[in-house]
Amino acid sequence: MEIDFAGLKAREAYAWMIATILPRPVAWVATVSPDGKTNLAPFSFFQGVTANPPTLMFVPVNTREGAKKDTVRNIEATGEFVVNLVPFVLVEAMSATSASLPYGESEFEKFGIAAAPSTTVRPPRVAAAPVAFECKLDRIVTIGEGPLAANVVFGKILRVHVADAVLGADGKPDAGKMDLIARLGGDGYARTTERFELERP
Repeated sequence: MEIDFAGLKAREAYAWMIATILPRPVAWVATVSPDGKTNLAPFSFFQGVTANPPTLMFVPVNTREGAKKDTVRNIEATGEFVVNLVPFVLVEAMSATSASLPYGESEFEKFGIAAAPSTTVRPPRVAAAPVAFECKLDRIVTIGEGPLAANVVFGKILRVHVADAVLGADGKPDAGKMDLIARLGGDGYARTTERFELERP
């Protein structure tokens, strides 16, 4: 099978991309509006970028109507956000926060998700997340226009919170203990509980 993306509508291209680019880690991003209203939303186009300086990126695409999502609006206004990683025990709560709520309505409050204060930024972190990155906006790169166009958000990592319970005997994060989830195609997910090792040449 061979697919010419030049002939696909955005929704069709998106469907093929999320069905083939996998597994995709989930960034559960907390932000605050200028007047202090919290927001929490998941994004599966997410990755680390570089350690010099420590930087990550995630990609909120525009809504079907072509508008920027609340996460982008808040980051543009405040320049801060927190990326929480999602363990299996929080997958249902994470999924709930993908619902569209009116701007300013808090997913933390609506879905009963406990928050913990951050150290260097205003947005809170998810209290039960095994890892949370406090970030300052580096830049937003816009790709495309209208529905499903991308807002690639780059953030400088200022601080990371790692739960003691997910550390191994060597003092480093243990993937099995973190039990993180990742997106597959459609409604599918994967977990980090099944792994293998391969020595690099």
